[in-house]
Amino acid sequence: MSDKINRIVLAFSGGLDTSVILKWLQQTYNCEVVTFTADLGQGEELEPARQKAKLMGVRDEHIFIDDLREEFVKDYVFPMMRSNALYEGLYLLGTSIARPLIAKRQIEIAKMVGADAVSHGATGKGNDQVRFELGYYALSPDIKVIAPWRQWDLASRTKLIEFAEQHQIPIPRDKRGESPFSTDANMLHTSSEGKVLEDPWEETPDYVYSRTVNPEDAPDAPEYITIDFERGDGLAINGVGMSPATLLETLNEYGRKHGIGRLDLVENRFVGMKSRGMYETPGGTIYHLAHRGIEQLTLDRGAAHLKDELAPRYAELIYNGFWFSPEREMLQAAIDHSQEKVTGTVRLKLYKGGVYVVGRKSPYSLYSEKVVTFEDDAGAYDQRDAAGFIKLNALRLRLLGRRDG
Repeated sequence: MSDKINRIVLAFSGGLDTSVILKWLQQTYNCEVVTFTADLGQGEELEPARQKAKLMGVRDEHIFIDDLREEFVKDYVFPMMRSNALYEGLYLLGTSIARPLIAKRQIEIAKMVGADAVSHGATGKGNDQVRFELGYYALSPDIKVIAPWRQWDLASRTKLIEFAEQHQIPIPRDKRGESPFSTDANMLHTSSEGKVLEDPWEETPDYVYSRTVNPEDAPDAPEYITIDFERGDGLAINGVGMSPATLLETLNEYGRKHGIGRLDLVENRFVGMKSRGMYETPGGTIYHLAHRGIEQLTLDRGAAHLKDELAPRYAELIYNGFWFSPEREMLQAAIDHSQEKVTGTVRLKLYKGGVYVVGRKSPYSLYSEKVVTFEDDAGAYDQRDAAGFIKLNALRLRLLGRRDG
């Protein structure tokens, strides 16, 4: 097998798992390994990944550390947010939406360096293996994919550490003990799962939360902010224009301060099992509710209700790894068309874990005070018209009632 692969591009974090994978690939396939580390705003210093790769024999020109934060928010998070996608009604898809971008960049690097294989550190029990690999195959149908967790016999943390020690791979001090949970982070969210979180009856310990203060300890006074939208995308906070990534980062700080965006979820994984995870999506939670707030004014009822029907399907496609599928692109086209007049300003109240839309305005508002008022509407709406409307809608019900009564 090893003589068939000349060069591999590895999605590399520099942590214990991917460091062991790097050495294992070098040994098993006797080939060059190129490392790719994506900066998606996970809040970690990424230079150590470069040093780790160099230490393990990767040449400088084969170490890629790319700042993808703006691309991540502009081309992945914002399009998803236009749909109001929530997986199983709750999850804002923070991990799911990052995977297609990582896969895309890996394939680009593979073509750039002439690699014939790509590799990742996702386990055989999770969703990420599916998301990465569907992305790889969509963008490079003949690429070879190596998933060490499905191939090797290093089935425990202890065995990983033993392998690392045998091959002089530096191990962070906190990895030598049993980690109480595993995490994945990017600019949109942090997810935590495993071990201390595996019993769904037990409340999540407060030390698991890293992105938000405990809502009970958040400020006792509410804070008001505004978000400006244009064609469905956020472009300013409190009137100050910002790039997509800066806008999300700023909302993350508001969310952190007010304890917003915590979610304890038992979800259905694509691979068939249920899992319990804890998600923190501070800025994304604020943004999601603000986007719905501006849609309340600007979307026609038919379009709004159809979007709500499409959103669960869209969310499922992203969760299951089908970002690059034709059906996701078809849905995206419909969603983006609906956003042409989704422009205006939303005012929000942030208070102790809660986000509340308290005001909205738009130059394209469909809301008419003249029509809706309880005062004299000067003939804008003839209430007598409702009688015929009700009778026609009741006709089939009356026929049914006469037949079956």
